[in-house]
Amino acid sequence: MRQRYLKEHRPGLYSSLILSEKLYPHLLEIDRAARERMDSMLPRMMEAAGVTEELKVRDPMRWAGLINTLKAQVEEIIQVELISK
Repeated sequence: MRQRYLKEHRPGLYSSLILSEKLYPHLLEIDRAARERMDSMLPRMMEAAGVTEELKVRDPMRWAGLINTLKAQVEEIIQVELISK
């Protein structure tokens, strides 16, 4: 996603990163940061929303819906903070 963003919206930076052979290390760093952000934010948001193992057992459909919603919210935050900056 970051590569596509750079190519479409920041062509100068994209070309510079390619020419300096820094594009792939940059993309790896963004990917690592995005995964770390997901791993740190999701559990906190789950706790705040009351998404627990008890809920998973009691109402699995509601649990799955909440998890999907929270993941989508975290992905949107990551998109704004890391991918499209």
